[in-house]
Amino acid sequence: MTTNDANNNQGQKPARRRFLEILLGTGVTASLVSFLYPVIRYLIPPQRTDLGSSTVLAAKVGDLKVNSGKIFRFGDKPALLVLTQGDKYLAFSAVCTHLGCTVQYRSDEHEIWCPCHNGKYDLHGRNISGPPPKPLTEFDVHVQGDDIYVSRTAGA
Repeated sequence: MTTNDANNNQGQKPARRRFLEILLGTGVTASLVSFLYPVIRYLIPPQRTDLGSSTVLAAKVGDLKVNSGKIFRFGDKPALLVLTQGDKYLAFSAVCTHLGCTVQYRSDEHEIWCPCHNGKYDLHGRNISGPPPKPLTEFDVHVQGDDIYVSRTAGA
């Protein structure tokens, strides 16, 4: 190896070292950000806004068959509209009171069912089996012409 080659190698060594420092520094920074971001989002959650008023258009008359249910959006949460065999409309919050799963209407059993832990509610929203600790929130239903409106009850 000549003196000229040794000088060239020494000149390249700091450039390689600098490249590795940048590469490792970027990796460490990316790792820290990926770890800290979820923690920050947990400590400072985003503001939730209610997307609607106290009354929403849930469906049209004829959208539901007798003994069936439909999930619809009520503000920023899901709600459930049920048409019973007696042609009566019922509406409830579709959020299970146990862990917040979305409930659904089971026409074969004439009850509202939570698939997460097999929680069951009757058609008055009362919890009848499984782990749900409280009944579902019930909403008022108003039929105006061909439209079915659902609104919060006075206490909800």
